[in-house]
Amino acid sequence: MRILDRYLAGAVIGGTLLTLAVLLPLLAVFVLTDEMGRVGSDGYELTDALLFVTLTMPRYLYQVFPIATLIGALIGLGQLAARSELVAMRAAGLSIARIVRGAMLGGLLLALLATSVGELVAPAAEQRALAVRATATSGDAVKISGSGFWARDGNAFINVRQIEPGAKLSDIDIFVIEDHRLTSATHAREARYRDGHWVLSDIERSQIGLDRVDVERLDQARWDSLLNPRLLEVIVVEPHALPIWGLYRYLRYMQETEQDAGAHEVVFWSKVVQPLLILAMIFVAIPVLLGSARSTGTGIKLFIGIALGILFYLVSRTFTYLALLYGLNPALAAFVPLALLTLGAVILLRRVG
Repeated sequence: MRILDRYLAGAVIGGTLLTLAVLLPLLAVFVLTDEMGRVGSDGYELTDALLFVTLTMPRYLYQVFPIATLIGALIGLGQLAARSELVAMRAAGLSIARIVRGAMLGGLLLALLATSVGELVAPAAEQRALAVRATATSGDAVKISGSGFWARDGNAFINVRQIEPGAKLSDIDIFVIEDHRLTSATHAREARYRDGHWVLSDIERSQIGLDRVDVERLDQARWDSLLNPRLLEVIVVEPHALPIWGLYRYLRYMQETEQDAGAHEVVFWSKVVQPLLILAMIFVAIPVLLGSARSTGTGIKLFIGIALGILFYLVSRTFTYLALLYGLNPALAAFVPLALLTLGAVILLRRVG
């Protein structure tokens, strides 16, 4: 029985990897085509566009993983059905539940892989991609680290811990180095970009001499920095490009500051259900195959799988828009489409059984 479990799991994993091998290059071509409109302007070259596309692929991989799993399960298990292996398993006394179990073992590994890519690889790669594009178009050197966002502006090195909507920076440190030594250190509670320049608020500035340090405090001061506001997009990325723990922290911050966090909440719960969705896609594929194992070709099964994937996408997007428009519970907006998909699969399995 363990051999059969591994055999079924391997079919699901192999089909999914094959599907991703086809989908990802197509997505890369589409993204590169979109980036070509930027090439040649503001120092953005073809090599920068290629690097940007490469770094954004983990995010797209994470997004298409459920659909790829559905198609991959149909391909992998479909090959077993085409060779009458599923029929032979049933004839040998293997129950539908055991077939589901074997396929789900492969789904668990795929869900683990998708979660690792989406939470560990994709956010860092996305940040790096935006940094590459922002550096190429603005000429400023930027870096993301555990201590926040770093940028260089002439002799000044800038560290920003938090970037908020509306071109607002919070918890800023500015270090000025001249003649290979630190001459000034400034901390500001916040900064806003107004009328072509930055305005610092709640400032503590230390002028560091050879034998003394002078400290002054100001309520506000103009900051004539060349730091381009477009670099803010390096940190303020779209919600779906943030890791789930980053989304959680940002949600708490937005709630504490009484900001509308509806879009971020929907994305947060979508990430929570993503591993379950991958398993549900495999659950859907099995009754489609078993119900037509002898009479339906692989092409028809793939068409059914793609149609189911598109239908699920439309339903999930509808619930997302309803949640944002009418202020519905974001958790319901994420779980209801998954529940409907699973219920449909259970009904199909019972009919097959």
